[in-house]
Amino acid sequence: VQLQASGGGLVQPGGSLRLSCAASGLSLDDYTIAWFRQTPGKEREGVSCISNSGSGGDTYDTYYADSVKGRFTISRDNAENTVYLEMNSLKVEDTAVYYCNAATVTSNYWGQGTQVTVSS
Repeated sequence: VQLQASGGGLVQPGGSLRLSCAASGLSLDDYTIAWFRQTPGKEREGVSCISNSGSGGDTYDTYYADSVKGRFTISRDNAENTVYLEMNSLKVEDTAVYYCNAATVTSNYWGQGTQVTVSS
């Protein structure tokens, strides 16, 4: 089982990035997927999450931290077994290492982080 986070980079304030969380060895649609971020000296904080398929269909519950609401969008591409985090109107304070997490009641997997740096 492997989660691969990618898409980070250096961007100017106001810019955009799209992070990807791709999986091998598990079907992401069975898991609640969350993005966290962490800066040096601070605890890892939750940014956004999307529910699993649950009872079926294409309807998912999503959650956003207040600090990113209206700017970030989480989505799934089940055909690609990937979850995305679209980040717009980026701010300097969004600078962090971003991690994806896949969880059920009995399983919990972390991807390696991807660095996002917002700087002029």
